Amino acid sequence: MTPPPARTLAAALTLCALLTATACSALTTPPTAEKPDLAATTPTPHPKSPAATPDLTQAQAQATLLTEVDLGEPWTPTQGAATWHDAVLKATTKKRDCQRLFDTLYSEELFGADARPRAVVGLDDDWNETQLRQQVVAHPAADVDRTLAWLKKLPKKCARFTVKTARGDLHDVEVGKAALPEVGDARQGLRVLVWGETADGEPAAFTLDVAVVRVGDDAIGLTHGGFGEVAPEVAQAVVQLGAQRLTEVRRKGRVEV
Repeated sequence: MTPPPARTLAAALTLCALLTATACSALTTPPTAEKPDLAATTPTPHPKSPAATPDLTQAQAQATLLTEVDLGEPWTPTQGAATWHDAVLKATTKKRDCQRLFDTLYSEELFGADARPRAVVGLDDDWNETQLRQQVVAHPAADVDRTLAWLKKLPKKCARFTVKTARGDLHDVEVGKAALPEVGDARQGLRVLVWGETADGEPAAFTLDVAVVRVGDDAIGLTHGGFGEVAPEVAQAVVQLGAQRLTEVRRKGRVEV
């Protein structure tokens, strides 16, 4: 269902307040039927933050997460895992790194099973029927950097491949880079496209944006996807504001020690 134009514009302007003028212009421009650009480049990382930052408390980590209030309408607290979670992401392929990618997305463990999520939030876009999940974890910088290095290789290693779902359906997959704001100490974004058919045999495209940003020994992980419109500006806005909040919380922590 297409949302009323006035409400769509209001939601776009809410996100635009978090972004540059260029990103804002892209967000308020009506989407076209063309495939998303997979050639975006990853910005140059900033210098690393000081290593002597104390651990975040649970309350501090929770405070860095975005809510439906930050993003505005049509975002609401999630009602549970989206139906596409199992239907699309529970799939197999013979390519090792590509299988690892799908396993990671399905388990929602962007930083590995040993990285304890310190705070997690899930939000649903009721207009486009997409779902967003943001997490903040405390994890050694070296381990996060290894995750970032692996993600950086995927647009080349997994540019195009095929997966088989639990139901036996074959889907074509494309993986490309996704641009992120220059925030935090290091970052990497991906856009994953899965092409298939509906139960009626009609072509269907699933889009999932993935973003990881490291801030010292803490990291932000984000996924945003669905069969509806998945605007890249959403992931950009979330990681930008999330990294700003995390940086500020870490700065205050150093001052209080």
